[in-house]
Amino acid sequence: MRDVLNRLLRERLRPYRGQVALVVLLQLAQTVAALYLPTLNADIIDNGVVAGDTGYILAVGPAMLGVSMFQIVCNIAAVYFAARTAMAVGRDVRAAVFNQVQDFSATEVSRFGVPSLTTRTTNDVQHIQTVTMLVFTLTVPAPIMAVGGVLLALRQDVPLTYLLLLVIPVLTVLIGVVVARLRPLYTVMQTMTDRIGLVLREQISGVRVVRAFGRERHERARSGQVNVELNDVGLRVGKLMAMLVPAVTLVVNGASVAVLWFGGIRIDSGDMQVGALTAFLNYLVLVFISVVMAMTVFTMLARADAAAARVGEVLGTEPTARPPDVAAGPGPRPGDVDLAGVEFRYPGAEKPVLHDITLSARPGEWLAVIGSTGSGKTTLLGLVARLFDVTGGAVRVDGTDVRELDPLELSDSVGYVPQRSHLFAGTVASNLRFGRPDATDDELWRAMEIAQAREFVSRMPGGLAAEITQGGGNVSGGQRQRLAIARTVLRRPRVYLFDDSFSALDQSTDAALRAALVAETASATVLVVAQRSATIRDADRIVVLDDGRVVGIGTHDELLADNETYREIVRSQLTGQVS
Repeated sequence: MRDVLNRLLRERLRPYRGQVALVVLLQLAQTVAALYLPTLNADIIDNGVVAGDTGYILAVGPAMLGVSMFQIVCNIAAVYFAARTAMAVGRDVRAAVFNQVQDFSATEVSRFGVPSLTTRTTNDVQHIQTVTMLVFTLTVPAPIMAVGGVLLALRQDVPLTYLLLLVIPVLTVLIGVVVARLRPLYTVMQTMTDRIGLVLREQISGVRVVRAFGRERHERARSGQVNVELNDVGLRVGKLMAMLVPAVTLVVNGASVAVLWFGGIRIDSGDMQVGALTAFLNYLVLVFISVVMAMTVFTMLARADAAAARVGEVLGTEPTARPPDVAAGPGPRPGDVDLAGVEFRYPGAEKPVLHDITLSARPGEWLAVIGSTGSGKTTLLGLVARLFDVTGGAVRVDGTDVRELDPLELSDSVGYVPQRSHLFAGTVASNLRFGRPDATDDELWRAMEIAQAREFVSRMPGGLAAEITQGGGNVSGGQRQRLAIARTVLRRPRVYLFDDSFSALDQSTDAALRAALVAETASATVLVVAQRSATIRDADRIVVLDDGRVVGIGTHDELLADNETYREIVRSQLTGQVS
């Protein structure tokens, strides 16, 4: 077992020490009972069957039945408590991974990828949970049974025991070689599972694009390729396992034949009794069963090793936007947003996305950000919401550096509507109440009225109780954007961040929504990222970004007069002469 799996299990089993001790005790009891049965059976054969003593059989038989019942009860109890403990460990590891991912910034999520994080939280944790169960049910009794079986076999006949001492190392080497070759294959299998999740996610989410461009054949080929690659690795694993089982069976059956052969010779010479040979064969079977149990666990450990390494990688990743050790309370200047010399560089990037950005926005002000694709507009808003941390300079909200604010305090201050509006499976009401569970129905309708969503929601079956599918797939892009805006308006934050949140709206709806927002956000600070100049022309100030740098700040008219970059943006959208 690798250190990472060993360390993970030690840490997660610590709260369940009592149950673990009980499982070990029960397994010890049932294994001792199982080892005692062949001895009783040998006594019945030698002293009862061979001697023709029915009374002895009737006297010892009930004791043998009692030991069997004791073994069954202990085994059932051990499996029950082992299952409870393994399930608890799986639950705790899943919760730990989920909580860790919740603390990740956009940087860490992008680094791992959503399909990989999903696989690590579900599939990989399942392997750890399974191997925990196997450790309790198979690994704990295996060494006791192996050692006890050898000692009790030695008690029955010393010369025959040499066969056991010869066969066990052969089996150990055989299993060790196979397990050593399995582990890297299981690592590849987990990686291939990630790739299948990635391809499947892309194909399902992009099915309209695939059909629009007639790329069904290409996507089937791409999906088939990753499936073939996983199938090839699975076949290699299957071949190793298929080779291992008959090899072990051959060794075990060969040892049994040898025991019967030499045992028959010793019985014929009078050096051994029939009951002793029967008991020896039973102990031989028990020893080999223990080896097979260990083999099963070791093969599963190979896959659990790879899974634990992947889970440990997530748990061992420090979030770049981690909460402060001592969080600051509400800032001294509610609603203020300040960026001072801000620089941001994505991990591994050759140059920063944002360079020396210095901006300020105050309550009652609309500050718009515009620029060409890739100029850093979305990144700038992400820094204010602390989706990731600056690599230079500082971002302050309410007069306090966002890195020093309590995350809940920052969440209360900042309302963020991302570029891709996301809705959760549920109802219209449950989505709107996501950030404010105590909101009344009247408040929901008012927020939707501001967001220009009231009309289409009132037409939906059930109104507020209308069903929303996962990701908002049963509503249009514009409807998703309006519901997302209503969800943020409902919270009434001190700072609003709209990241191109009006892009799917027609011009009349866009104008009506902005007019309603102006009145609603009169005492709040509003930062708007937009692609269309018409959306932000009435903003108090417009910031023009180009290649991550501020190249102009002013009103619409001022920038048209003296900023070539802004004029070019407006000209390209109007496709005509600027008036």
